[in-house]
Amino acid sequence: MGFSELLQEVGGFGRYQWIHVTLISLPGLLMASQNLLNNFVSGIPSHHCRLPANHSLYNTSHLQVDQQQLLKVFIPMDSSGTKLDRCRRYVEPQWQLLTTSPGNVSQIQTEECLDGWTFDSSEFLATTVSEWDLVCSLRPLKQMIQTIYMGGVLAGAIIYGGLSDRFGRRSVLIWSYLQLAILGCSSALSPSYSAYCIFRFLSGMAVSGIILNGVSLKVEWIPTKERTLVGTLTSFFFTFGQMILAGLSYWLRDWRKLQVTVCAPQFLFFAWSWWYSESARWLVLNGRSEDALKSLQRVARVNGKTETIDKLTVEVLHSHMKKEIESSRSSLTAYDLLRTRGIRRISICLLAVWFSTSFAYYGIAMDLQKFGVSIYLIQIIFGAVDIPAKILAVGMLTYLGRRVTQATCLFMSALVIFANIFVPTDMQNTRTTLACLGKGFTSASFTTVYLFTGELYPTVIRQTGMGFVSTMARVGSMAAPAVLILDEVFPALPSVVYGGAAVLAGCFACFLPETLNVPLPETINDVEEKWSRLRPAPRREEGVSLKEGGDSCIGGVVSAESVALKELKEAEGIGLNAL
Repeated sequence: MGFSELLQEVGGFGRYQWIHVTLISLPGLLMASQNLLNNFVSGIPSHHCRLPANHSLYNTSHLQVDQQQLLKVFIPMDSSGTKLDRCRRYVEPQWQLLTTSPGNVSQIQTEECLDGWTFDSSEFLATTVSEWDLVCSLRPLKQMIQTIYMGGVLAGAIIYGGLSDRFGRRSVLIWSYLQLAILGCSSALSPSYSAYCIFRFLSGMAVSGIILNGVSLKVEWIPTKERTLVGTLTSFFFTFGQMILAGLSYWLRDWRKLQVTVCAPQFLFFAWSWWYSESARWLVLNGRSEDALKSLQRVARVNGKTETIDKLTVEVLHSHMKKEIESSRSSLTAYDLLRTRGIRRISICLLAVWFSTSFAYYGIAMDLQKFGVSIYLIQIIFGAVDIPAKILAVGMLTYLGRRVTQATCLFMSALVIFANIFVPTDMQNTRTTLACLGKGFTSASFTTVYLFTGELYPTVIRQTGMGFVSTMARVGSMAAPAVLILDEVFPALPSVVYGGAAVLAGCFACFLPETLNVPLPETINDVEEKWSRLRPAPRREEGVSLKEGGDSCIGGVVSAESVALKELKEAEGIGLNAL
Protein backbone atom coordinates (compact mmCIF):
# COMPACT_ATOMS: atom_id res chain seq x y z
CA MET A 1 0.00 0.00 0.00
CA GLY A 2 1.23 3.50 -0.87
CA PHE A 3 0.51 7.01 0.30
CA SER A 4 -2.46 7.28 -2.09
CA GLU A 5 -4.23 4.50 -0.19
CA LEU A 6 -3.49 6.31 3.05
CA LEU A 7 -5.18 9.43 1.66
CA GLN A 8 -8.25 7.34 0.91
CA GLU A 9 -8.37 6.24 4.54
CA VAL A 10 -8.45 9.85 5.78
CA GLY A 11 -11.31 10.82 3.50
CA GLY A 12 -10.09 10.66 -0.10
CA PHE A 13 -11.14 13.79 -1.96
CA GLY A 14 -13.16 15.19 0.93
CA ARG A 15 -13.94 18.57 2.42
CA TYR A 16 -10.31 19.35 3.16
CA GLN A 17 -9.23 18.64 -0.43
CA TRP A 18 -12.01 20.83 -1.84
CA ILE A 19 -10.94 23.77 0.31
CA HIS A 20 -7.24 23.06 -0.28
CA VAL A 21 -7.53 22.88 -4.07
CA THR A 22 -9.77 25.95 -4.28
CA LEU A 23 -7.51 28.16 -2.16
CA ILE A 24 -4.36 27.18 -4.06
CA SER A 25 -6.02 27.46 -7.49
CA LEU A 26 -7.58 30.93 -7.05
CA PRO A 27 -4.21 32.77 -7.36
CA GLY A 28 -4.00 31.21 -10.82
CA LEU A 29 -6.50 33.82 -11.99
CA LEU A 30 -3.76 36.44 -11.58
CA MET A 31 -0.76 34.38 -12.67
CA ALA A 32 -1.68 34.88 -16.34
CA SER A 33 -1.87 38.60 -15.57
CA GLN A 34 1.74 38.55 -14.46
CA ASN A 35 2.99 36.74 -17.57
CA LEU A 36 1.10 38.96 -20.04
CA LEU A 37 1.13 42.19 -18.03
CA ASN A 38 3.71 43.85 -20.29
CA ASN A 39 1.19 44.00 -23.14
CA PHE A 40 -0.74 46.65 -21.21
CA VAL A 41 1.75 48.11 -18.73
CA SER A 42 4.14 48.78 -21.63
CA GLY A 43 1.61 49.39 -24.36
CA ILE A 44 2.78 51.82 -27.06
CA PRO A 45 0.33 54.73 -27.50
CA SER A 46 0.16 56.63 -30.79
CA HIS A 47 2.80 59.34 -30.64
CA HIS A 48 4.73 61.97 -32.56
CA CYS A 49 7.49 64.46 -31.87
CA ARG A 50 6.61 67.21 -29.44
CA LEU A 51 6.46 70.57 -31.18
CA PRO A 52 9.33 72.98 -30.56
CA ALA A 53 9.02 74.94 -27.35
CA ASN A 54 8.77 78.21 -29.28
CA HIS A 55 6.11 77.11 -31.77
CA SER A 56 3.49 79.23 -30.00
CA LEU A 57 5.41 82.35 -31.01
CA TYR A 58 4.24 81.89 -34.60
CA ASN A 59 1.11 83.90 -35.32
CA THR A 60 -1.23 81.52 -37.12
CA SER A 61 -4.52 83.25 -36.42
CA HIS A 62 -4.77 84.63 -39.96
CA LEU A 63 -4.27 81.14 -41.43
CA GLN A 64 -7.30 79.63 -39.72
CA VAL A 65 -5.75 76.17 -39.26
CA ASP A 66 -6.62 73.53 -36.68
CA GLN A 67 -4.14 71.65 -34.53
CA GLN A 68 -4.00 68.62 -36.83
CA GLN A 69 -3.07 70.78 -39.83
CA LEU A 70 -0.51 72.64 -37.76
CA LEU A 71 1.24 69.38 -36.96
CA LYS A 72 1.95 68.83 -40.67
CA VAL A 73 3.97 72.06 -40.66
CA PHE A 74 6.37 70.63 -38.06
CA ILE A 75 6.19 66.86 -38.57
CA PRO A 76 6.56 64.87 -41.84
CA MET A 77 4.35 61.95 -42.82
CA ASP A 78 5.61 58.40 -42.43
CA SER A 79 6.40 56.04 -45.31
CA SER A 80 2.71 55.10 -45.72
CA GLY A 81 1.79 58.75 -46.23
CA THR A 82 -1.26 58.43 -43.98
CA LYS A 83 0.19 59.01 -40.51
CA LEU A 84 2.58 61.42 -38.89
CA ASP A 85 6.13 60.16 -38.52
CA ARG A 86 6.75 58.91 -34.98
CA CYS A 87 10.45 59.68 -34.71
CA ARG A 88 11.30 62.69 -36.92
CA ARG A 89 10.34 66.36 -37.27
CA TYR A 90 11.28 69.19 -39.64
CA VAL A 91 14.26 71.30 -38.63
CA GLU A 92 12.33 74.40 -39.74
CA PRO A 93 8.53 74.83 -39.96
CA GLN A 94 7.20 74.20 -43.48
CA TRP A 95 4.36 76.75 -43.71
CA GLN A 96 4.05 76.34 -47.45
CA LEU A 97 2.58 72.86 -46.89
CA LEU A 98 -0.63 74.51 -45.67
CA THR A 99 -1.33 76.21 -48.97
CA THR A 100 0.44 74.08 -51.60
CA SER A 101 0.61 70.40 -52.42
CA PRO A 102 3.35 68.58 -50.51
CA GLY A 103 5.35 67.69 -53.62
CA ASN A 104 8.73 66.13 -52.90
CA VAL A 105 9.19 66.58 -49.16
CA SER A 106 11.90 63.94 -48.86
CA GLN A 107 14.52 66.61 -49.53
CA ILE A 108 13.41 68.71 -46.56
CA GLN A 109 15.83 68.42 -43.66
CA THR A 110 14.53 66.61 -40.55
CA GLU A 111 15.85 65.87 -37.09
CA GLU A 112 15.14 63.57 -34.15
CA CYS A 113 12.57 64.45 -31.51
CA LEU A 114 14.80 66.76 -29.48
CA ASP A 115 11.96 67.93 -27.22
CA GLY A 116 10.50 64.50 -26.54
CA TRP A 117 7.18 63.08 -27.69
CA THR A 118 3.49 63.75 -27.42
CA PHE A 119 1.44 60.61 -26.64
CA ASP A 120 -2.19 59.97 -27.44
CA SER A 121 -4.25 59.05 -24.35
CA SER A 122 -7.32 57.55 -26.02
CA GLU A 123 -6.15 53.92 -25.64
CA PHE A 124 -3.78 54.19 -22.67
CA LEU A 125 -3.79 56.94 -20.07
CA ALA A 126 -0.23 56.15 -19.02
CA THR A 127 2.27 53.36 -19.70
CA THR A 128 5.95 52.78 -19.00
CA VAL A 129 6.53 53.69 -22.65
CA SER A 130 4.93 57.11 -22.36
CA GLU A 131 6.48 57.77 -18.96
CA TRP A 132 10.07 56.92 -19.88
CA ASP A 133 9.88 57.62 -23.65
CA LEU A 134 10.62 54.01 -24.67
CA VAL A 135 10.06 54.70 -28.37
CA CYS A 136 12.15 55.11 -31.51
CA SER A 137 15.79 54.39 -30.62
CA LEU A 138 14.77 53.24 -27.12
CA ARG A 139 12.00 50.93 -28.34
CA PRO A 140 14.02 47.73 -27.67
CA LEU A 141 13.93 48.59 -23.96
CA LYS A 142 10.18 47.97 -23.98
CA GLN A 143 10.67 44.36 -25.06
CA MET A 144 13.58 44.00 -22.66
CA ILE A 145 11.19 44.36 -19.71
CA GLN A 146 9.46 41.10 -20.66
CA THR A 147 12.75 39.31 -21.29
CA ILE A 148 14.02 40.36 -17.85
CA TYR A 149 10.76 39.20 -16.24
CA MET A 150 11.02 35.78 -17.91
CA GLY A 151 14.62 35.60 -16.74
CA GLY A 152 13.27 35.98 -13.22
CA VAL A 153 10.80 33.16 -13.84
CA LEU A 154 13.66 30.90 -14.92
CA ALA A 155 15.82 31.89 -11.95
CA GLY A 156 12.87 31.32 -9.60
CA ALA A 157 12.28 27.82 -10.95
CA ILE A 158 15.91 26.92 -10.22
CA ILE A 159 16.24 28.66 -6.85
CA TYR A 160 12.83 27.97 -5.34
CA GLY A 161 12.81 24.41 -6.66
CA GLY A 162 15.90 23.68 -4.58
CA LEU A 163 14.66 25.64 -1.57
CA SER A 164 11.36 23.76 -1.55
CA ASP A 165 13.23 20.46 -1.27
CA ARG A 166 15.11 21.83 1.71
CA PHE A 167 12.52 23.91 3.56
CA GLY A 168 9.25 22.45 2.30
CA ARG A 169 6.61 23.42 -0.22
CA ARG A 170 4.40 25.34 2.21
CA SER A 171 7.16 27.61 3.54
CA VAL A 172 8.44 28.57 0.10
CA LEU A 173 4.90 29.09 -1.20
CA ILE A 174 4.02 31.44 1.68
CA TRP A 175 7.22 33.42 1.11
CA SER A 176 6.53 33.64 -2.65
CA TYR A 177 3.08 35.13 -2.03
CA LEU A 178 4.57 37.79 0.22
CA GLN A 179 7.44 38.50 -2.17
CA LEU A 180 5.10 39.04 -5.13
CA ALA A 181 2.73 41.17 -3.07
CA ILE A 182 5.44 43.52 -1.79
CA LEU A 183 7.67 43.71 -4.85
CA GLY A 184 4.78 43.73 -7.32
CA CYS A 185 3.13 46.68 -5.61
CA SER A 186 6.52 48.37 -5.16
CA SER A 187 7.12 48.20 -8.90
CA ALA A 188 4.17 50.60 -9.32
CA LEU A 189 6.24 53.15 -7.41
CA SER A 190 9.33 52.70 -9.58
CA PRO A 191 11.03 56.06 -10.15
CA SER A 192 13.03 54.82 -13.14
CA TYR A 193 13.18 52.19 -15.86
CA SER A 194 16.06 50.36 -14.16
CA ALA A 195 14.22 50.11 -10.85
CA TYR A 196 11.12 48.77 -12.60
CA CYS A 197 13.15 46.05 -14.37
CA ILE A 198 14.67 44.94 -11.06
CA PHE A 199 11.23 44.70 -9.45
CA ARG A 200 9.88 42.73 -12.42
CA PHE A 201 12.78 40.26 -12.28
CA LEU A 202 12.16 39.61 -8.59
CA SER A 203 8.42 39.38 -9.23
CA GLY A 204 9.10 36.75 -11.90
CA MET A 205 11.02 34.71 -9.35
CA ALA A 206 8.05 34.88 -6.97
CA VAL A 207 5.60 33.85 -9.72
CA SER A 208 7.71 30.77 -10.39
CA GLY A 209 7.74 29.90 -6.69
CA ILE A 210 3.96 30.27 -6.43
CA ILE A 211 3.14 28.15 -9.45
CA LEU A 212 5.61 25.31 -8.97
CA ASN A 213 5.18 24.91 -5.21
CA GLY A 214 1.44 25.57 -5.37
CA VAL A 215 0.91 22.79 -7.87
CA SER A 216 3.17 20.40 -5.95
CA LEU A 217 1.43 21.08 -2.63
CA LYS A 218 -1.97 20.76 -4.31
CA VAL A 219 -1.51 17.39 -6.00
CA GLU A 220 0.33 15.84 -3.05
CA TRP A 221 -2.88 15.99 -1.01
CA ILE A 222 -5.11 14.63 -3.81
CA PRO A 223 -5.79 10.89 -4.27
CA THR A 224 -4.49 9.39 -7.49
CA LYS A 225 -7.78 8.91 -9.34
CA GLU A 226 -8.87 12.53 -8.88
CA ARG A 227 -5.61 14.14 -10.01
CA THR A 228 -6.31 14.16 -13.75
CA LEU A 229 -9.76 15.74 -13.37
CA VAL A 230 -8.54 18.31 -10.84
CA GLY A 231 -5.52 19.18 -12.99
CA THR A 232 -7.68 19.70 -16.06
CA LEU A 233 -10.26 21.87 -14.30
CA THR A 234 -7.75 24.05 -12.46
CA SER A 235 -5.88 24.73 -15.71
CA PHE A 236 -8.84 26.87 -16.77
CA PHE A 237 -8.04 29.34 -13.98
CA PHE A 238 -5.11 30.49 -16.12
CA THR A 239 -7.33 30.69 -19.21
CA PHE A 240 -9.93 32.85 -17.48
CA GLY A 241 -7.11 34.89 -15.96
CA GLN A 242 -6.15 36.11 -19.44
CA MET A 243 -9.64 37.50 -19.94
CA ILE A 244 -9.68 39.09 -16.48
CA LEU A 245 -6.45 40.90 -17.38
CA ALA A 246 -8.13 42.42 -20.45
CA GLY A 247 -11.05 43.65 -18.33
CA LEU A 248 -8.85 45.19 -15.64
CA SER A 249 -6.64 46.87 -18.24
CA TYR A 250 -9.62 48.35 -20.08
CA TRP A 251 -11.07 49.65 -16.81
CA LEU A 252 -7.88 51.21 -15.40
CA ARG A 253 -5.74 52.15 -18.45
CA ASP A 254 -2.96 53.36 -16.15
CA TRP A 255 0.09 51.18 -15.71
CA ARG A 256 0.71 52.01 -12.05
CA LYS A 257 -2.91 51.34 -11.04
CA LEU A 258 -2.96 48.11 -13.06
CA GLN A 259 0.30 46.94 -11.48
CA VAL A 260 -1.09 47.43 -7.97
CA THR A 261 -4.46 45.86 -8.83
CA VAL A 262 -2.98 42.55 -10.06
CA CYS A 263 -0.44 42.31 -7.20
CA ALA A 264 -2.34 43.55 -4.13
CA PRO A 265 -4.54 40.38 -3.91
CA GLN A 266 -1.34 38.45 -3.16
CA PHE A 267 -1.57 39.85 0.38
CA LEU A 268 -4.90 38.02 0.72
CA PHE A 269 -3.41 34.81 -0.69
CA PHE A 270 -0.51 35.19 1.76
CA ALA A 271 -2.96 35.54 4.66
CA TRP A 272 -4.90 32.35 3.94
CA SER A 273 -1.84 30.32 2.86
CA TRP A 274 -1.01 29.77 6.55
CA TRP A 275 -3.99 27.41 6.61
CA TYR A 276 -2.27 24.98 4.23
CA SER A 277 -0.79 21.77 5.59
CA GLU A 278 2.75 20.87 4.59
CA SER A 279 3.10 17.88 2.28
CA ALA A 280 3.08 14.73 4.43
CA ARG A 281 5.23 12.99 1.83
CA TRP A 282 7.91 15.65 2.08
CA LEU A 283 7.79 15.57 5.88
CA VAL A 284 8.28 11.79 6.03
CA LEU A 285 11.07 11.77 3.46
CA ASN A 286 12.86 14.50 5.43
CA GLY A 287 12.69 12.71 8.78
CA ARG A 288 9.71 14.62 10.24
CA SER A 289 7.27 11.76 10.60
CA GLU A 290 5.60 13.19 13.73
CA ASP A 291 4.70 16.39 11.87
CA ALA A 292 3.42 14.34 8.94
CA LEU A 293 1.23 12.35 11.30
CA LYS A 294 -0.27 15.56 12.75
CA SER A 295 -1.03 16.82 9.23
CA LEU A 296 -2.79 13.58 8.31
CA GLN A 297 -4.81 13.63 11.53
CA ARG A 298 -5.86 17.21 10.75
CA VAL A 299 -7.00 16.19 7.26
CA ALA A 300 -8.96 13.27 8.71
CA ARG A 301 -10.62 15.60 11.24
CA VAL A 302 -11.68 18.13 8.58
CA ASN A 303 -12.98 15.30 6.37
CA GLY A 304 -15.04 13.91 9.24
CA LYS A 305 -13.01 10.69 9.57
CA THR A 306 -12.61 10.93 13.32
CA GLU A 307 -12.52 7.15 13.72
CA THR A 308 -9.35 7.03 11.62
CA ILE A 309 -7.40 9.49 13.78
CA ASP A 310 -6.61 6.99 16.55
CA LYS A 311 -5.55 4.36 14.02
CA LEU A 312 -2.90 6.61 12.48
CA THR A 313 0.55 6.04 13.94
CA VAL A 314 4.10 6.62 12.77
CA GLU A 315 4.47 2.88 12.17
CA VAL A 316 1.38 2.83 9.94
CA LEU A 317 2.68 5.86 8.06
CA HIS A 318 6.07 4.25 7.44
CA SER A 319 4.49 0.97 6.31
CA HIS A 320 2.45 2.81 3.68
CA MET A 321 5.44 4.78 2.43
CA LYS A 322 8.07 2.05 2.63
CA LYS A 323 8.70 1.96 -1.12
CA GLU A 324 8.86 5.74 -1.41
CA ILE A 325 11.33 5.96 1.48
CA GLU A 326 13.53 3.33 -0.14
CA SER A 327 13.31 4.91 -3.59
CA SER A 328 14.36 8.29 -2.18
CA ARG A 329 17.77 6.85 -1.41
CA SER A 330 18.51 6.35 -5.12
CA SER A 331 19.58 9.28 -7.23
CA LEU A 332 19.95 9.94 -10.93
CA THR A 333 21.13 13.20 -12.46
CA ALA A 334 20.53 15.19 -15.62
CA TYR A 335 23.60 13.47 -17.08
CA ASP A 336 21.58 10.24 -17.28
CA LEU A 337 19.24 12.00 -19.72
CA LEU A 338 22.08 12.10 -22.26
CA ARG A 339 24.13 9.05 -21.32
CA THR A 340 22.34 6.37 -23.37
CA ARG A 341 21.26 6.46 -26.98
CA GLY A 342 17.48 6.16 -26.61
CA ILE A 343 17.11 8.66 -23.77
CA ARG A 344 19.53 11.03 -25.51
CA ARG A 345 17.46 11.03 -28.69
CA ILE A 346 14.28 11.70 -26.73
CA SER A 347 15.91 14.51 -24.73
CA ILE A 348 17.32 16.32 -27.76
CA CYS A 349 14.01 16.18 -29.62
CA LEU A 350 12.07 17.36 -26.59
CA LEU A 351 14.46 20.27 -26.00
CA ALA A 352 13.66 21.54 -29.50
CA VAL A 353 9.91 21.02 -29.08
CA TRP A 354 9.72 22.76 -25.69
CA PHE A 355 11.80 25.72 -26.83
CA SER A 356 9.91 26.31 -30.07
CA THR A 357 6.46 25.87 -28.54
CA SER A 358 7.13 28.48 -25.87
CA PHE A 359 9.03 30.68 -28.34
CA ALA A 360 6.12 30.81 -30.81
CA TYR A 361 3.46 31.05 -28.09
CA TYR A 362 4.92 34.13 -26.45
CA GLY A 363 5.94 35.57 -29.81
CA ILE A 364 2.24 35.71 -30.72
CA ALA A 365 0.86 36.55 -27.27
CA MET A 366 3.25 39.44 -26.55
CA ASP A 367 2.68 41.46 -29.73
CA LEU A 368 -1.03 42.26 -29.69
CA GLN A 369 -0.82 45.79 -31.08
CA LYS A 370 0.33 44.78 -34.55
CA PHE A 371 -3.10 43.47 -35.59
CA GLY A 372 -4.78 46.87 -35.70
CA VAL A 373 -7.62 45.66 -33.46
CA SER A 374 -8.39 46.87 -29.93
CA ILE A 375 -5.72 45.36 -27.71
CA TYR A 376 -8.33 44.69 -25.02
CA LEU A 377 -10.61 42.80 -27.38
CA ILE A 378 -7.86 40.68 -28.85
CA GLN A 379 -6.61 39.74 -25.36
CA ILE A 380 -10.06 38.38 -24.53
CA ILE A 381 -10.15 36.47 -27.82
CA PHE A 382 -6.66 35.07 -27.25
CA GLY A 383 -7.71 33.90 -23.79
CA ALA A 384 -10.94 32.32 -25.00
CA VAL A 385 -9.24 30.46 -27.85
CA ASP A 386 -7.33 28.36 -25.31
CA ILE A 387 -10.57 26.62 -24.33
CA PRO A 388 -11.28 24.93 -27.69
CA ALA A 389 -7.52 24.45 -28.14
CA LYS A 390 -7.35 22.30 -25.00
CA ILE A 391 -10.41 20.31 -26.10
CA LEU A 392 -8.96 19.81 -29.60
CA ALA A 393 -5.66 18.63 -28.14
CA VAL A 394 -7.36 16.04 -25.95
CA GLY A 395 -9.34 14.67 -28.91
CA MET A 396 -6.31 14.46 -31.19
CA LEU A 397 -4.21 12.84 -28.47
CA THR A 398 -6.85 10.17 -27.95
CA TYR A 399 -7.44 9.25 -31.60
CA LEU A 400 -4.31 10.28 -33.53
CA GLY A 401 -1.63 9.65 -30.96
CA ARG A 402 0.99 11.85 -29.33
CA ARG A 403 3.59 12.14 -32.09
CA VAL A 404 1.11 13.02 -34.84
CA THR A 405 -0.62 15.56 -32.61
CA GLN A 406 2.64 17.21 -31.55
CA ALA A 407 4.02 17.49 -35.08
CA THR A 408 0.66 18.62 -36.52
CA CYS A 409 0.23 21.40 -33.96
CA LEU A 410 3.74 22.71 -34.61
CA PHE A 411 3.49 22.56 -38.40
CA MET A 412 0.03 24.19 -38.38
CA SER A 413 1.18 26.98 -36.08
CA ALA A 414 4.13 27.61 -38.43
CA LEU A 415 1.81 27.61 -41.45
CA VAL A 416 -0.49 30.18 -39.84
CA ILE A 417 2.42 32.40 -38.79
CA PHE A 418 3.87 32.32 -42.31
CA ALA A 419 0.44 32.98 -43.87
CA ASN A 420 0.02 36.12 -41.80
CA ILE A 421 3.15 37.58 -43.38
CA PHE A 422 1.40 37.83 -46.76
CA VAL A 423 -1.87 39.29 -45.46
CA PRO A 424 -2.04 43.09 -46.03
CA THR A 425 -2.13 45.17 -42.88
CA ASP A 426 -5.49 46.69 -43.84
CA MET A 427 -7.13 43.21 -43.69
CA GLN A 428 -7.38 43.33 -39.92
CA ASN A 429 -10.06 40.67 -39.48
CA THR A 430 -8.09 38.13 -41.49
CA ARG A 431 -4.85 38.87 -39.65
CA THR A 432 -6.59 38.58 -36.28
CA THR A 433 -8.24 35.29 -37.23
CA LEU A 434 -4.94 33.78 -38.31
CA ALA A 435 -3.25 35.01 -35.14
CA CYS A 436 -5.95 33.35 -33.04
CA LEU A 437 -5.45 30.09 -34.92
CA GLY A 438 -1.71 30.33 -34.33
CA LYS A 439 -2.27 30.97 -30.62
CA GLY A 440 -4.63 28.00 -30.48
CA PHE A 441 -2.22 25.59 -32.16
CA THR A 442 0.70 26.64 -29.95
CA SER A 443 -1.53 26.23 -26.89
CA ALA A 444 -2.49 22.74 -28.08
CA SER A 445 1.20 22.02 -28.61
CA PHE A 446 1.86 22.98 -24.99
CA THR A 447 -0.88 20.65 -23.77
CA THR A 448 0.53 17.81 -25.85
CA VAL A 449 4.17 18.19 -24.89
CA TYR A 450 3.42 18.00 -21.15
CA LEU A 451 1.68 14.66 -21.55
CA PHE A 452 4.14 13.38 -24.17
CA THR A 453 7.20 14.19 -22.07
CA GLY A 454 5.88 12.36 -19.01
CA GLU A 455 5.14 9.25 -21.06
CA LEU A 456 8.52 9.19 -22.82
CA TYR A 457 10.74 9.39 -19.72
CA PRO A 458 10.98 6.39 -17.37
CA THR A 459 9.71 6.54 -13.80
CA VAL A 460 13.18 6.65 -12.25
CA ILE A 461 14.07 9.93 -13.96
CA ARG A 462 10.72 11.31 -15.09
CA GLN A 463 10.64 14.45 -12.94
CA THR A 464 14.30 15.22 -13.59
CA GLY A 465 13.58 14.97 -17.30
CA MET A 466 10.49 17.18 -17.05
CA GLY A 467 12.51 19.84 -15.27
CA PHE A 468 15.42 19.57 -17.70
CA VAL A 469 13.47 19.98 -20.95
CA SER A 470 10.91 22.46 -19.61
CA THR A 471 13.82 24.78 -18.80
CA MET A 472 14.07 25.33 -22.55
CA ALA A 473 10.51 26.66 -22.48
CA ARG A 474 11.67 29.39 -20.11
CA VAL A 475 14.56 30.18 -22.45
CA GLY A 476 12.11 30.37 -25.36
CA SER A 477 9.84 32.74 -23.46
CA MET A 478 12.84 34.96 -22.73
CA ALA A 479 13.98 35.02 -26.35
CA ALA A 480 10.53 35.66 -27.88
CA PRO A 481 10.17 39.34 -26.85
CA ALA A 482 13.75 40.11 -27.93
CA VAL A 483 13.07 38.78 -31.44
CA LEU A 484 10.26 41.31 -31.87
CA ILE A 485 12.96 43.98 -32.10
CA LEU A 486 13.96 42.53 -35.49
CA ASP A 487 10.96 44.20 -37.13
CA GLU A 488 13.13 47.32 -37.27
CA VAL A 489 15.32 45.46 -39.78
CA PHE A 490 12.46 43.89 -41.75
CA PRO A 491 8.79 43.90 -40.61
CA ALA A 492 8.21 40.22 -41.41
CA LEU A 493 11.46 38.96 -39.89
CA PRO A 494 10.07 38.10 -36.41
CA SER A 495 7.31 35.98 -38.00
CA VAL A 496 9.89 34.21 -40.16
CA VAL A 497 11.94 33.37 -37.05
CA TYR A 498 8.92 32.18 -35.04
CA GLY A 499 7.55 30.10 -37.90
CA GLY A 500 10.96 28.66 -38.78
CA ALA A 501 11.49 27.54 -35.19
CA ALA A 502 8.08 25.82 -35.19
CA VAL A 503 8.89 23.99 -38.45
CA LEU A 504 12.23 22.81 -37.08
CA ALA A 505 10.61 21.58 -33.86
CA GLY A 506 7.89 19.80 -35.86
CA CYS A 507 10.62 17.89 -37.69
CA PHE A 508 12.23 16.91 -34.38
CA ALA A 509 8.81 15.76 -33.09
CA CYS A 510 8.58 13.30 -35.98
CA PHE A 511 11.57 11.42 -34.54
CA LEU A 512 9.93 10.87 -31.16
CA PRO A 513 8.42 7.42 -30.52
CA GLU A 514 4.66 7.03 -30.20
CA THR A 515 3.36 6.38 -26.66
CA LEU A 516 -0.40 6.03 -27.22
CA ASN A 517 -1.64 2.94 -25.31
CA VAL A 518 1.96 2.01 -24.46
CA PRO A 519 2.73 1.12 -20.80
CA LEU A 520 4.82 3.70 -18.98
CA PRO A 521 8.54 2.81 -18.88
CA GLU A 522 9.92 2.41 -15.38
CA THR A 523 13.67 2.25 -15.92
CA ILE A 524 16.21 3.54 -18.42
CA ASN A 525 16.66 -0.02 -19.70
CA ASP A 526 12.93 -0.15 -20.51
CA VAL A 527 13.32 2.89 -22.74
CA GLU A 528 16.40 1.53 -24.48
CA GLU A 529 14.73 -1.80 -25.20
CA LYS A 530 11.53 -0.20 -26.48
CA TRP A 531 12.82 2.74 -28.49
CA SER A 532 16.44 2.18 -29.46
CA ARG A 533 16.42 -1.62 -29.55
CA LEU A 534 19.71 -1.63 -27.65
CA ARG A 535 20.61 -3.78 -24.69
CA PRO A 536 22.87 -1.76 -22.41
CA ALA A 537 24.45 -3.25 -19.35
CA PRO A 538 21.91 -3.67 -16.54
CA ARG A 539 21.93 -0.95 -13.90
CA ARG A 540 21.46 -1.42 -10.22
CA GLU A 541 18.43 0.87 -10.10
CA GLU A 542 16.40 -1.58 -12.23
CA GLY A 543 12.91 -1.72 -10.81
CA VAL A 544 13.50 1.16 -8.41
CA SER A 545 11.82 4.52 -8.79
CA LEU A 546 13.13 7.94 -7.94
CA LYS A 547 11.68 10.71 -5.86
CA GLU A 548 11.52 13.92 -7.78
CA GLY A 549 14.56 16.01 -6.98
CA GLY A 550 13.38 19.31 -8.35
CA ASP A 551 10.09 21.07 -8.13
CA SER A 552 8.03 18.42 -6.42
CA CYS A 553 8.61 15.76 -3.84
CA ILE A 554 5.99 13.46 -5.25
CA GLY A 555 7.89 10.25 -5.48
CA GLY A 556 7.98 8.10 -8.51
CA VAL A 557 6.69 4.66 -7.67
CA VAL A 558 7.50 1.19 -8.85
CA SER A 559 5.50 -0.67 -11.44
CA ALA A 560 2.41 -1.09 -9.29
CA GLU A 561 2.07 2.69 -9.15
CA SER A 562 3.02 3.68 -12.70
CA VAL A 563 -0.56 4.63 -13.55
CA ALA A 564 -0.62 7.01 -10.61
CA LEU A 565 2.49 8.71 -11.91
CA LYS A 566 0.93 9.18 -15.33
CA GLU A 567 -1.98 11.06 -13.80
CA LEU A 568 0.26 13.00 -11.45
CA LYS A 569 2.59 14.47 -14.06
CA GLU A 570 -0.41 15.60 -16.11
CA ALA A 571 -1.56 17.66 -13.14
CA GLU A 572 1.94 18.98 -12.50
CA GLY A 573 2.17 20.10 -16.11
CA ILE A 574 -0.66 22.55 -15.48
CA GLY A 575 1.56 24.62 -13.21
CA LEU A 576 4.44 24.71 -15.66
CA ASN A 577 2.11 25.76 -18.47
CA ALA A 578 1.22 28.96 -16.66
CA LEU A 579 4.85 29.92 -16.74
